[in-house]
Amino acid sequence: MPTFFKPPVELRNHPHELRKFRLRLAISIGLMLLLFLVLFARFYHLQVTQSEHFHTLAEANRISIAPLIPNRGLILDRNGKILAQNYSTYTLEIVPNKIADLDQTLNTIADYIEITPNDLEQFRKLLRENRRFKHLPIRNRLTDEEVARFAANRYRFPGVELQARILRYYPYSELASHVVGYISRISDKDLEQLEASEELDNYRGSHFIGRIGIEQSYEKELHGITGFDEVETDAAGRSIRVLSRTPPVSGNNLVLTLDIDLQHVAYNAFGDQNGALVAIDPNNGEILAFISKPGFDANLFVGGIDHKNWKRLNESIDNPLNNRALRGVYPPGSTFKPFMALAALELGLRSPGYAISDIGYFSLPGTKRRYRDWKVGGHGRVDLRKSLVVSCDTYYYSLAHDMGIDRIYSFIQQFGLGKKTGIDIHGEAEGLLPSKEWKMRRHNQRWYAGDTISVGIGQGYVLTTPLQLAFSTGIIANNGTAYQPHFVKQIINNQTEITRDIPPNKLYTIEHQPQNMELVHQALIEVTQPGGTAARAAAGSEYQFAGKTGTSQVIGIKQNERYKEELIAKQHRDHAVFIAYAPAEQPTIALAVLVENGGSGGATAAPIARQVLDYFLLGKLPKIETEETEETAETIEHSEHTHQH
Repeated sequence: MPTFFKPPVELRNHPHELRKFRLRLAISIGLMLLLFLVLFARFYHLQVTQSEHFHTLAEANRISIAPLIPNRGLILDRNGKILAQNYSTYTLEIVPNKIADLDQTLNTIADYIEITPNDLEQFRKLLRENRRFKHLPIRNRLTDEEVARFAANRYRFPGVELQARILRYYPYSELASHVVGYISRISDKDLEQLEASEELDNYRGSHFIGRIGIEQSYEKELHGITGFDEVETDAAGRSIRVLSRTPPVSGNNLVLTLDIDLQHVAYNAFGDQNGALVAIDPNNGEILAFISKPGFDANLFVGGIDHKNWKRLNESIDNPLNNRALRGVYPPGSTFKPFMALAALELGLRSPGYAISDIGYFSLPGTKRRYRDWKVGGHGRVDLRKSLVVSCDTYYYSLAHDMGIDRIYSFIQQFGLGKKTGIDIHGEAEGLLPSKEWKMRRHNQRWYAGDTISVGIGQGYVLTTPLQLAFSTGIIANNGTAYQPHFVKQIINNQTEITRDIPPNKLYTIEHQPQNMELVHQALIEVTQPGGTAARAAAGSEYQFAGKTGTSQVIGIKQNERYKEELIAKQHRDHAVFIAYAPAEQPTIALAVLVENGGSGGATAAPIARQVLDYFLLGKLPKIETEETEETAETIEHSEHTHQH
């Protein structure tokens, strides 16, 4: 029989295998425990350690903060007439980041609400300039019918919202535009400035900010304090209920020193002529009237001005956006002479009885060049009083030469000419009162004697603003005491109704001999009487006032030529200037008038001042008498057309 092979019997080490199994089991259990501990730690971290954090996040998803925009404070004139007010309206606004096809949406909206090309242009302009804003208006001031039509079709327009807004309205339009200013939409640049000044939080939800005038300079007073609602929302972001409210605080109301009725009279007095007028109370610095003509309709800028109107305003030859009273700089002409006269007396360079023989021109010693007087043949014997009454140029040529530019600068700068007054609106121009040091710094040239001669009659390098002229006139009217010009008279808290008065700010008093100031006063009164350069404008007045006419040169005339207005284009004709204060014995108003290319100050600017003074002092607009003596007529016809260049 065959023998079969039998494999060896496998012997297992059961204890060893059991140990291995138990080890694997222990490792598995350990890993499971470790994983459980990790999960437990994570659970503890989320549910306990970070409980408050995630609760806040959850609440943030459920609760949104909606800013409540405060009402902007009102602006009123000194008699309580509203110059800037608010009104409620509906605007149609777009949230660009919620719209896939913006052009298609705009086209579809036009099927329900009229969207003009100007609206589209303005919207795209805002879209380019205001990337950080979520809501941009496509239409302002919707009618009730338009609101109802869009509300019924609102579901068709995700990303398009109907918003109730408070907008600004200026009842007096261009009459007070340069004083009150306007508001317009906040730009990215504004946001950067607000962020830098740590005021951005107070503008959450706000769309408008002050631009010029009172609206800009008193923005903090007018804006108010933004409030907010805590609103519970659903998963779709729709509001369910208001949980709490912090109400907004309305901006403060401002009462100005301005008299809007006087402003109206002054504006109309210019007729079809352009220029500026500033009237001030010399006893406290309050601005009574502030004209820059032409003005502009401030309402055009609320919500954003369209391209057509912006182009019209910017390209107009009359430049209505230029604040002539605040920023316009002009040679003061012969209105500079009263300050020269007072300087001559105070510095001992002239006495009241000192007189010259005016033959119609002045020549610098050692030269043949002649600086002509406005009157051919001269005025004969002229003392200081007469030099102001008839506005004798030759007298002031000689005086300026004797005084020298440094003494002129040192004395006259006390009256505020050639420097900012510090008025409480932004943008004031500085003007220029020249000196040797200035010319070397500015032109790298030395000062010449002929430069001084020109300055002596308010020409040459000297430049002033109408505001500066009114301020300096007020100093003379107030016997040397200067008050800072200002517009805001009172600030009224809208919450408490407590009124805070803005006290006058006395700047300084110029030291002088009373008899010298009195001599200048009396001479300026005689300017408005028969024989004076403002006699025609003052004829028949029921009160006595003081004044000084002037003619501000625009272009130079060759030495041997005479100024002939009819041969010169209107834009190159002289400006007419007049300063005055009244009543002469105790002034309550001082003013400066400048009529661009108006010619003679006595013939053009002084009648405007007369209308303003008549209304302010008498409450009426009298018909100005036209009768005058032969001497006065001659004075008016030729007054101060002096061109020595």
